[in-house]
Amino acid sequence: MKILLLSPYRKELIDFLESYEDEVTVTEEKINIDSITLKNIDFIISYGCRHILKEDLINLFPKKIINIHISFLPWNRGADPNLWSFLEDTPKGVSIHYVNSGIDTGDILVQKEVYFEEDHTLRTSYDKLNSIAIDLLKKHWLDIKRQRIAPKPQNQNGTFHRIRDRQKYEYLLDKGWDTPVKELIGKALDF
Repeated sequence: MKILLLSPYRKELIDFLESYEDEVTVTEEKINIDSITLKNIDFIISYGCRHILKEDLINLFPKKIINIHISFLPWNRGADPNLWSFLEDTPKGVSIHYVNSGIDTGDILVQKEVYFEEDHTLRTSYDKLNSIAIDLLKKHWLDIKRQRIAPKPQNQNGTFHRIRDRQKYEYLLDKGWDTPVKELIGKALDF
């Protein structure tokens, strides 16, 4: 199978996919239906992709585009899910879902709720979520690519954030990504 990975380079994930003799092409570039990158692609995995996929592209790959999102959907759709899970004190976790025309609103294939101690920082919590995300994909990859998992529609409640939404709270990140999460918990409960 030829897989397009829309992501920053992730050696562990690429090595895993290639261990199943899948051929992996990686890009962080924006793609559209006319992209040469799509030539002969069978399946698309989005993981940390910063671009919205257009509906015509999604329709070209029915049930063949998944997104790995480091939030416990439907909580924290969109940008900075890890940060918002602490600011709004919402459930934390990892979700693998089909991509649809919404932002992180597709049917869920698998997910795992994750708990953190207050001594974590944004960086260590992010690293933990990414490790769990890769493990979750590894555990379920064959069932995902063979469509042996019954997808579950998302509850339409939850939360959504754009990149610009964090500006109001950036003053709290006095240590950047090394800011302890205990300093952030519940600071944006005015939603």
